[in-house]
Amino acid sequence: MIDLIALEKNIERFSSSQSLEDENKDEMLKIFSDFKTALNTGLIRAAKPIDDTWIVHHWVKKGILLGFRLGHIVDQSIDESFRFFDKSTYPLRKMGEGDGVRIVPGGSSIRDGSYLGKQITCMPPMYINVGAYVDDGTMIDSHALVGSCAQIGKRVHLSAGAQIGGVLEPIGAMPVIIEDDVLVGGNTGIYEGTIVRKAAIIGAGVILTGSTPVYDLVKETLYRRTYDQPLEIPSGAVVIPGSRPITSGMGQEWGLSVATPIIIKYRDDKTDTASALENLLRSV
Repeated sequence: MIDLIALEKNIERFSSSQSLEDENKDEMLKIFSDFKTALNTGLIRAAKPIDDTWIVHHWVKKGILLGFRLGHIVDQSIDESFRFFDKSTYPLRKMGEGDGVRIVPGGSSIRDGSYLGKQITCMPPMYINVGAYVDDGTMIDSHALVGSCAQIGKRVHLSAGAQIGGVLEPIGAMPVIIEDDVLVGGNTGIYEGTIVRKAAIIGAGVILTGSTPVYDLVKETLYRRTYDQPLEIPSGAVVIPGSRPITSGMGQEWGLSVATPIIIKYRDDKTDTASALENLLRSV
């Protein structure tokens, strides 16, 4: 049984050290092993919802960074043809049949220190980084990335080529959060602590960053990040790629425009029927 209160205190203590002395190395590595076990089993996570508010757990991010300081480069090669060299503290996560995760052969990687729920499907090649939290029933399609500390909800579909950015530093920054029942289209990019609320649909090719303004044609409003709040996509929103003209200078003279996401509708019976096809893919 891991004492989470003691674990947090120890992570804070060692993270604040300017140097990691050799005489403390065995103790630190034991604590860090418990820390990764707590991440792998979902006992701790980089961010957690309380009602509708997401809270960042700073000490968890500190623990992940501590792991990089504690580790040294080792040979993690599969064989002579598949050579890999990485930090000794972050090997690939050991997975078994009892984990309830379907990992289709073909070059996928799941880094140690990440949580995966039940009935998750991983299509090759895809990558899950340390600190990520992927909840039950989610599909991670080919060439998709779940970045460091990203929080992925239940029954999410990350389509082929979707990039969910990692936010490990700064410590206090909100990671990217994708809530339950979200469909993320192919070749999308969601970065810089963006929160996508429940049941939203992010159309193929949409890019969401901290500086991205999102225009809501239905509610006639504009969403963007503020000083103390990340960009949020509302529940049930259907977002597609769009553009807006540059209205000054040479951009106006040359007739240029910049890309911007647009909310064109909110989910209804028709969009729910269309997205229900995604559930069939999970059993193929």
